[in-house]
Amino acid sequence: MRATDKIARVAGGLYILMGAPAVFGLMYVPRKLVVPGSAEATANNVVADQMLFRLGIVAELVAAFFLLLLVMTLHRLLSYVNRNLARLMVGMVLVSVAISFVNVLNSIAALTLFRGADYLAVLDKPQRDALGMLFLALHRQGIGVVGIFWGLWLLPFGILVMRSGFLPRLLGVLLILNCVGYVAASLTTLTLPVYADIVSRLVMPTLLGELWIMLWLLIKGTRLQSSHAA
Repeated sequence: MRATDKIARVAGGLYILMGAPAVFGLMYVPRKLVVPGSAEATANNVVADQMLFRLGIVAELVAAFFLLLLVMTLHRLLSYVNRNLARLMVGMVLVSVAISFVNVLNSIAALTLFRGADYLAVLDKPQRDALGMLFLALHRQGIGVVGIFWGLWLLPFGILVMRSGFLPRLLGVLLILNCVGYVAASLTTLTLPVYADIVSRLVMPTLLGELWIMLWLLIKGTRLQSSHAA
């Protein structure tokens, strides 16, 4: 197997290692525990299943870590195509990872409030639950912010794929569309939240671009000739 094939397949594997905990932490756990509009019900769910909530926090951190490893691997694979675009790709991911790490603190704060530590005795339970729900709302808004960078890094990634010569140009186009979908959905969530669900449904097909590049890297590898690999 050529060196570039190995790098490509490692990138595909890292995509899976990033995606699985991201889906668990950002989608499954909130749907399981958070009751929209009810701070009391949400607090009761979180306190009753603290381990699941904590696993969701850890999953977010793990996903961000593997995203960092993924982009470094892709930089190794694609940097010779255009060094500046490869650096921009890495820079966007670094920003998203930093935001993700900080944003997890909102979930930790919510858990602390829901559990009701001794130093929070000055607040009654409804107040603690309401504040906890506020931190969960801030966490959702943080996802909206980091979602912009989840999209933006795909733009240089897509261009690099299109110019690479050893990956299908169509995959690059799909990544650029994926970028547009992420950014549109995130900006709508932050600026026009009443339309967020509508926009999310409209852009959903574009968000499959990363799925296709993941499968291609994992299964097909690259078409780079041995002379280029050297």
